[in-house]
Amino acid sequence: MNQEIIKLRREIHKHPEISNKEYHTSERIINYVKKFTPDEIIKLGKTGVAFAFNGKEKGKTVVFRSELDALPIKEKSGVEYESVNDNVSHSCGHDGHMAILTGLIQRVSENCPDRGRVVMLFQPAEEVEQGARDVVENREFIDLRPDYIFALHNVPGFEKHKILLKRGSFASASKGMIIKLTGKTAHAAEPENGISPADAISQIISEFHKLRNNKTLFKDFILLTIIHIQLGEISFGTSPGYAEVRITLRAFQNEDMVALTAHCEKIIREIAKEEKLDSEISYSEIFPATVNSDYCVNKVAESARENNLTIETIENPFKWSEDFGYYSEKYEACFFGLGSGKDHPQLHNPDYDFPDDIIESGINMFYSIYKKLLGDD
Repeated sequence: MNQEIIKLRREIHKHPEISNKEYHTSERIINYVKKFTPDEIIKLGKTGVAFAFNGKEKGKTVVFRSELDALPIKEKSGVEYESVNDNVSHSCGHDGHMAILTGLIQRVSENCPDRGRVVMLFQPAEEVEQGARDVVENREFIDLRPDYIFALHNVPGFEKHKILLKRGSFASASKGMIIKLTGKTAHAAEPENGISPADAISQIISEFHKLRNNKTLFKDFILLTIIHIQLGEISFGTSPGYAEVRITLRAFQNEDMVALTAHCEKIIREIAKEEKLDSEISYSEIFPATVNSDYCVNKVAESARENNLTIETIENPFKWSEDFGYYSEKYEACFFGLGSGKDHPQLHNPDYDFPDDIIESGINMFYSIYKKLLGDD
């Protein structure tokens, strides 16, 4: 076990920062990596950073990505390096992912590529989807011209060190839909003099349930989850004239997300028109499906076998979403899982802590992939 990397992981864990505020985390990573003398240190936005090691000859550019951000969750793990920042914790394991990537940098610095370029990317704001989108639109990143990009995520509920793989869609597309319905307030004793959105909300929810259960419209799994409804004000003398409904849309396939979005918008507009309401639809936290290329999946599988790690091919994509989908839209990519323990606390739980003993497996996986793509394999 690499005790230096474990120490770094625990320091990062102790000082978590939420999305787009990862200033000290980024600085800590930069200060640590400088001693390995990367050829380039590339700033990406306010907190994102990438480190490149260049070969003497031209070749492919391979990117390995980790996340920088923590979550607004109060930690209750009881570890000695528990978060010192109130209501912020690394309860998704991004501290462990950073440790794996810095461990890869350590290994690569001792065996730089003869050809091509390897880039270690530390990306902000994964939890709010903005991070990857900002990176792929950043001119500095575009100029790297990546050929392949890889990332992993620890996954509780699976044996430690197990590699979870899937061709095609690995994690769901998702988006937050915000519906605003505007009518007209009235006295609660005379609701007929107003235009209340109450009946429209009921109809929309009913139609969405029918849509969710209609298997003929979609190629694969879709899901609609009502997460919040606001109707009028708390005033027993007023019939409401305004409402907001927030719904999370999910789909295993990007094309199903397009279809699901279109069907939802049609339902909303037709009901709003029928009820004489103005409607406005907007979206937040848009995650494309993370779609793996066969070539990159093959390289991950070869690397797992090389490191004597068990592979489990998952049958269906995970229902959760990952902003890595922004990379897989543009580049050949593979996102894979690394088992973090069958009985390990689940991601985003207050008692979660990344298991240090899987760090080495993550480093070995990334290093093997790197050698296969830029080495002599």
